Amino acid sequence: MARRPRLTPAAWRPLLRAALREDLDGAGDVTTRFFVPAATRLSGRVVAREAGVICGLEIAAAAFKACAPNARVRALVSDGARVRAGETVMTVEGGRGILTAERTALNFLQRLSGVATLTRLCVEKTRGTRAKVLDTRKTIPGWRALDKYAVACGGGVNHRLGLYDAAMVKDNHYLGRRLEEGARELRRRRPGTPLIVEVESRAQADRALALRPDVLVLDNLPPSRLRAEIRRLRRLAPRVKLEVSGGVGPESVRALARLGPDRISIGRLTHSAPALDLALDL
Repeated sequence: MARRPRLTPAAWRPLLRAALREDLDGAGDVTTRFFVPAATRLSGRVVAREAGVICGLEIAAAAFKACAPNARVRALVSDGARVRAGETVMTVEGGRGILTAERTALNFLQRLSGVATLTRLCVEKTRGTRAKVLDTRKTIPGWRALDKYAVACGGGVNHRLGLYDAAMVKDNHYLGRRLEEGARELRRRRPGTPLIVEVESRAQADRALALRPDVLVLDNLPPSRLRAEIRRLRRLAPRVKLEVSGGVGPESVRALARLGPDRISIGRLTHSAPALDLALDL
């Protein structure tokens, strides 16, 4: 299993700088410059307009301070906290640069909170089962560490972080060298690297078991077949983790979890999570 990523400044500072650059583009914030006096002092709060799970507070605070260097920013909750509609999650006081930073700060906070919120919803639907909710590599390019951090804040488990920390054999890899030879070579040259094999039929599953995988991914199998296949594979290879994937969302995760897999991977957590509705009230 991939390690949980830490959200270090090195992961988000370049993204924040790029976001501010595309908003200011050399000319700066012309609206605030011409319509808000330079001596203006502002006081505001970031409010959740809907219930959800908060994530990205450190980045939002850094955005405000980048545009209003003397701003005082205070987070009232922590990343991973569940908030109610109407709850204040952050307060900010400072110069007119707060207006310049507003959209960028909220973009990071809304996006990451949306991922955390959707993840928490799916995790809660697996309660009482053995299934853990995992993300995928379907993340915004450059946002991998941020997206996976948000999944972890929502209670999910990170799948591999990249192509380097696990070998995952999918349908297109069957075109290469023989599977058995590849598995032997992996264990010889990269001992300890998890081997994950994705299958779409019973025949593929049986061939995959011969590779002694750490995880077997049952991809896009209908629930009627999944139940029987999970039971069969439990008998044949009780030590192999069984994962379900393919088109999973909050509307289907509960039913899939009750079939008995160890893991359910959900690409939607990061590629289609709706932003959480947050606003800056001054």
